[in-house]
Amino acid sequence: MLTGYNTNIGHQGVNFHIQTEDSGRQRPHIMTHIFHGGTILASEKSDYSDLLESESLEAEVKVLMEAQHKEMLRRLSRGDLDTLIGERLGAEVFPG
Repeated sequence: MLTGYNTNIGHQGVNFHIQTEDSGRQRPHIMTHIFHGGTILASEKSDYSDLLESESLEAEVKVLMEAQHKEMLRRLSRGDLDTLIGERLGAEVFPG
């Protein structure tokens, strides 16, 4: 199991936390969540069971984790999650 990634990021005046973690060989998947105030707003799960026999498993999983984490950051920054966030937290979540 690899160490995960954690990023705090502001978007439209609101702070969010993005966390990506590896579940390990027994449960070979990567999970990325975006949080606000302890509430999970969106998640992304990727299976890597097809890589378990790879000699470079750790390096390959690390690349997948970084890519998935960065993609969630991009989705938030582009506003792709704004509608979902508004539905979960209320339309007034974004000031202005």
